[in-house]
Amino acid sequence: MKRVIGIGGVFFKARDPEALRAWYQKHLGIDSETWGAVFKWNSPETQAQQKDFYTAWNPFPETTKYYEPSDKPFMVNYVVENLKELVAVLQAEGIPLIGEMQEEAYGKFAWIMDPEGNKLELWEPA
Repeated sequence: MKRVIGIGGVFFKARDPEALRAWYQKHLGIDSETWGAVFKWNSPETQAQQKDFYTAWNPFPETTKYYEPSDKPFMVNYVVENLKELVAVLQAEGIPLIGEMQEEAYGKFAWIMDPEGNKLELWEPA
């Protein structure tokens, strides 16, 4: 079983997300909405699935609670091939979930913590 097959998103806290998005657009050419930006990609592993994958990028408000219980100012989203199977393996390895696994129109999500207190988001695209 493959575990992580890509980076699904990079999220970080910002004092002024709107101004920061404007700076990144002006100086680095990243066009983004209030929910962020996406970068389309494919790899040999994902080409077999015959669909495009994306990496999201978004500065969150400094006051966001989304990264809790981590106190870090960022969170990385990892793309996984089979979330339910991976969650079962992680739990057997002693890695507890943070909250419950969720299923949305755009995929399945689960959250874990690494040994240094970083909250990690696991995402299986729809």
